[in-house]
Amino acid sequence: MHLEQVLQALPTSVSLPEGAETIEIEAFAPLDQATVGSISFLASAKYRRQLENCQASAVLLTEKELENCPNGVVAIVVDDPYLAYAYLSHQFDKAPKGSQNIHPTAVVHPTATIAENVSIDAYAVIEAGAVIAKDAHIGAHCVVGEAVVIGAHTRLQPNVSLLHRVVVGAHCLIQSGTVIGSNGFGYAPLSNGAGWQPIAQNGRVVIGDHVEIGANCTIDRGAIEDTIINDQVIIDNLVHLAHNVVIGRASALAGQIGIAGSTTIGANCSAGGQSGFTGHITIADNSHFTGQAMVTKGTTEAGLYSSGLPAQPSGIWRKMVARIRKLDALFERVDALEKQNK
Repeated sequence: MHLEQVLQALPTSVSLPEGAETIEIEAFAPLDQATVGSISFLASAKYRRQLENCQASAVLLTEKELENCPNGVVAIVVDDPYLAYAYLSHQFDKAPKGSQNIHPTAVVHPTATIAENVSIDAYAVIEAGAVIAKDAHIGAHCVVGEAVVIGAHTRLQPNVSLLHRVVVGAHCLIQSGTVIGSNGFGYAPLSNGAGWQPIAQNGRVVIGDHVEIGANCTIDRGAIEDTIINDQVIIDNLVHLAHNVVIGRASALAGQIGIAGSTTIGANCSAGGQSGFTGHITIADNSHFTGQAMVTKGTTEAGLYSSGLPAQPSGIWRKMVARIRKLDALFERVDALEKQNK
């Protein structure tokens, strides 16, 4: 592919030196591994030394890094090299495309509505009343439950389960092993500790457009109202959303996050890996949480929030724990001294 063709994926045009348009580009590569025929990018000054010895045919960089580009490498000046890389990466995407056919082993209920150019791979099951819009791709062994709605160009990787009445918007990607529409954890205790009475989970899961959900996630349907994931949300692998959770537009959740029931996450929020959110709280727009944050109260203002302690030598950690155990007694002594001095 010529360099000029590769760059057509950028939302704005860029200028190239004369003759650079026809340079052959075969792949993206890291700066320190790039060779002739590849394109790379410099997104952080800490990799500047790798740029100085780079052998790529072309590099995406900012104007302030232009002087560091070695001779013989075409410099492509952009405002945000990492974002430019994100756009151009799809030119080299090796993910298989849908066949736009229904595999003979797939089971499609006669009341399901399948639009044009839909791919349904081997052993997938499409249940009664499901609606799948044009150019969608249903991977092998997927289950699309009763009355599920799937928007145009949405892709389900193999072994995804969308249970009854789930709604998924257009241009979404749901990766393998994810289950959407499972029952929420709803039980009423019986008297005298005799056990539990299940509560029927009668809500849905409603997912907006351009949402990406990683592998092996579980998203519970609402108990009465719906669990809602708004447009442009991205969710990493192994994330659990309990019933009636709402995720605001363009928020991002990293791996192994758990969000308890009826919690609302605002728009443009982010949470680092292994963060945990208690139930029935509201997180303000533009709130950001570092990894392993334990969120027990909502936020009312945008900002960066953290909790937990980073790993450190075991001896130091043990001393800290020992001191933490003595904090209550220390507090009582200080409180008593303050009262004596009044």
